[in-house]
Amino acid sequence: MINLLTKAGLIMNKINVFKQSAKIVFAAILFLLAKVPINAAAGDALSSVMKITGILTLLIIIVVLWLVIVIPDKSVDLNQAWKKFKHLVISKSTLATPIENEQEILMDHDYDGIKELDNKVPPIFNLLFYGTIIMAIIYIFQYHLIGTGNIMQDEYQEEVQLADMQRNLLIRSGAFLTEQTVTQLTDNSAIAAGQDIFMKNCASCHGFKGEGLIGPNLTDQYWINGGGIKNIFRIVRDGVQQKGMISWQSQLAPKQIQEVSSFIMSLEGTNPSNGKAPEGEQYSEESKESI
Repeated sequence: MINLLTKAGLIMNKINVFKQSAKIVFAAILFLLAKVPINAAAGDALSSVMKITGILTLLIIIVVLWLVIVIPDKSVDLNQAWKKFKHLVISKSTLATPIENEQEILMDHDYDGIKELDNKVPPIFNLLFYGTIIMAIIYIFQYHLIGTGNIMQDEYQEEVQLADMQRNLLIRSGAFLTEQTVTQLTDNSAIAAGQDIFMKNCASCHGFKGEGLIGPNLTDQYWINGGGIKNIFRIVRDGVQQKGMISWQSQLAPKQIQEVSSFIMSLEGTNPSNGKAPEGEQYSEESKESI
């Protein structure tokens, strides 16, 4: 009966060890999750938390298993077991000589009553020292002999190439288009895209053929606010408030404004039968643009 009670006590003792360890793991997870910024990217932030949590959990499992193993076949105070474990870790990681044996490593010299102990170098320092040597060898082979690693010059060249690719993508998307850099498009696909934009947004004021309704005729050589691709691009983008024309830059991308401006340029000389009378001044490419 006594043996059964003793075994039951051991089992309960070990269960308490697992309970306390589980509480520590749970508290560590809550602490790490609390440190994640609310607006952080879900992937990177949670991935870091899970990695750290996994490492902490593994360490705690190792400690728990050790405690379970070292607890003898009789009831033992958990505080005593923890102190033993902590003492073992400190003694093995520092190789410190016990206080009672310090006389054995006491050095001969004495400075104003201050004596020195000939302690061993802690293993962690040796580990760091040899680790730096190993990392230096790996670095030399990877970055200078084999060439699989990117040195700063290579990283710079890669970043320059990446920046050029991104810039070309932005140029093709029309993000850099202004009235100073815009050019007239002449390919059929761009003109067709511009025509589609014109029919949906501009025909109600300028007519489906550009003949002019509320707005001016777009098929002749007369322009109120200047002609040419640069002026037309600016007018479509900024609008003409005094004439009641809205700005389209919030609804059309720069590339779309270039396309519809190029379509408007293609209407010159089509002379629809019901065209509105000319307004403004005659414009030609040779004349100075009024930007």
